[in-house]
Amino acid sequence: MLHGGKADGRTPVDDRSASWRRSSWMMTHIGGRLTRADVAVWLLRYSLRGWNARAALGPSPVPDARWALEQVRERYGDLPVVLLGHSMGARTAVAVADDPHVTGVVALAPWLPPDEPNGTLRGRRFAAAHGRSDRITSLRQTREFVRRAEGVAASAELVDMGRVGHYMFRDIPAWNAFAVSRSLAFAGMPAPSGD
Repeated sequence: MLHGGKADGRTPVDDRSASWRRSSWMMTHIGGRLTRADVAVWLLRYSLRGWNARAALGPSPVPDARWALEQVRERYGDLPVVLLGHSMGARTAVAVADDPHVTGVVALAPWLPPDEPNGTLRGRRFAAAHGRSDRITSLRQTREFVRRAEGVAASAELVDMGRVGHYMFRDIPAWNAFAVSRSLAFAGMPAPSGD
């Protein structure tokens, strides 16, 4: 799992980070369903709060996410990896989706600007969920990104979550169900019984 952040922010992510705490809370609530399906769940904590596009090494969370993918590979070997990201975390997931073990990206209220590259999704599955009342990221931009990704990704879909905002505080069960169902599907795993 990849948490959100800000466009620019050079302070470290700590326990007070609302973006990290929101993803940690979600991991606590969906983790049981995923582990029952024999799927390990990790949440990366970036070194810096921001995307920081003008950084010398590129966007700040990208090297962190590549490091995390290497850690997963060392621990579990050659298994499929699904990246689940919220906001900036979804943008980060798209940026590193070219890792050979990544099979899909699940994007929650993603931050996907109009010029966001999508070539990393070639052959991967992509699913986004976005609310109509989001005032932080754009449903219209997500819709356009999904349209462009249809020509590159193995599959691309957008689920309109209705009149909910960016932070996924309304209709939490629907956000969690989307995250679990797409993550399991992209990992090639059946949904756990009872879900």
